[in-house]
Formats: sequence, C-alpha cells, structure tokens
Amino acid sequence: MTETSQTSTVEARLADLGLTVPEVVPPVAAYQPADVADGVVYTAGQLPLVDGTLPLTGKVGAEVTEEQAYDLARQCALNCLAALKHAVGDLDRITRIAKVGGFVASAPSFTGQPKVLNGASELFGQAFGDLGQHARSAVGVAVLPLDTPVEVDVIAHFR
Repeated sequence: MTETSQTSTVEARLADLGLTVPEVVPPVAAYQPADVADGVVYTAGQLPLVDGTLPLTGKVGAEVTEEQAYDLARQCALNCLAALKHAVGDLDRITRIAKVGGFVASAPSFTGQPKVLNGASELFGQAFGDLGQHARSAVGVAVLPLDTPVEVDVIAHFR
C-alpha cells in the first residue's frame, strides 16, 4: 500500500467480500471501545449491532439458530474492526490478531459455541490473512447484555 492510498489493504479485502468497516459502536455503559497499551489494542466486548440495533435477541439453540449466531459473530468481528480502527487509525497498522474472546448466550443443551465463533475467526482470517490467525475462547453463558446472542472481543498487536 502506498502512503497516498485512501483504502487500507485490510479494508480492500473486506470490500472484496462485500463488507465495509462500520463506524465504531458507541459504548452502552461506562467503558471505551478500545484501549491501547505498549503496542497492543484491547477491544471492549462488541455486540452484533447494526446501525444501533440488534438484529436478533435470545439464546442460541432456542430462539436463535447456530447459523444465525455465526452471522452475528461475524457482525461482532466487523464491530471489533471498527474499534481497532478507531484506536489506531488504520487497520493496516495491525500486525497480529492475537486473541479472540467469544461469548454465546446458549440454551442449556447447546454445545456449538466454537462453530458460532467461527463467524468471527474466519472473518479475521479473510481480512488479515496469516496475521489474522489467533488463539480463541468460545464460552457459553446464560445471558449477555441487551439479550444479545453473541459478544466478541479482540486483543491485537500494532505498529
């Protein structure tokens, strides 16, 4: 990428997928979207908000299907990218997605949390290539804020 380019390489890859990085989601409580310390960016947990609205609510395995939750995790990842961009100014400054944490509001018998979180993980791989490979947690929980089915946070390195 040249310094005069308007679009980052990461954002160009997303555009090839028909995606754009949204505006950073304003916090719904007392926190900031991301924090930077010593070359590392920590995002807050990102919900799958689209234009300020949750597309679906409820528990995965009950009101929400695994496939729908996968798409919601992908939206959470886009919102994480918005928080990363807000924190460092340009997604091409990200040198590694180190850790993805994912939470899935799950019906008692639902055990597909890793498949749901693939929605986020695969998007990071598509956006960053090898730099998007990461460690991950996929945790089932009883309830999440605003009754969202999925929440994702990221730890990334940058230059």
